[in-house]
Amino acid sequence: MNRLTKAAVVALALATTAAPLAAQAQNRDHREYRQDRREDRRDDRRDNRNDRREFRQDQRDDRREWRQDRRDDRRDYRQDQRRADRWDRNNRDWWRGRPEFRDYRGARNGYWYAPGRGYYRVDPRYQSYRWRQGAYLPSAYRGYYVSDPYYYNLRPAPRGYRYVHANNDILLIAVATGLIASVLHDVY
Repeated sequence: MNRLTKAAVVALALATTAAPLAAQAQNRDHREYRQDRREDRRDDRRDNRNDRREFRQDQRDDRREWRQDRRDDRRDYRQDQRRADRWDRNNRDWWRGRPEFRDYRGARNGYWYAPGRGYYRVDPRYQSYRWRQGAYLPSAYRGYYVSDPYYYNLRPAPRGYRYVHANNDILLIAVATGLIASVLHDVY
């Protein structure tokens, strides 16, 4: 065969094999490029998502700190108010100016006084009775509950117990039976 024909056959063979190889390489490059772009977008989304989460967490933390600060301020204010506005055994006039004592005129014969409720009639045998732990409070006098035990430096009453006013004493009684669990004498 002549040289020209050989060259043409070789060129044709090269062209028929090189074109698909080039196309295949081009497709591979294009797929890799698309894959890289997809991974970049995923990374960007992850970064954006993390940034949003961090931003929201920062906002949450700021709100929590702000709420905690306000809560602490309110607690401090309430503690200051409670310290200034509490019963004091050493001060005999502690009750003056308190709204629940506005109609209190001192001890009256035949009556006891319950702050916020007023005077109530008492059986003469209990008029100057000295209450003691383990005794029973008559049922007629069990309803005069202390409205704010904290004011008198008392712990909250346990379940089933209440503080009541009896004469100028405060008694912790079992609600069901009237059994006196503790006594705070001469409150006012």
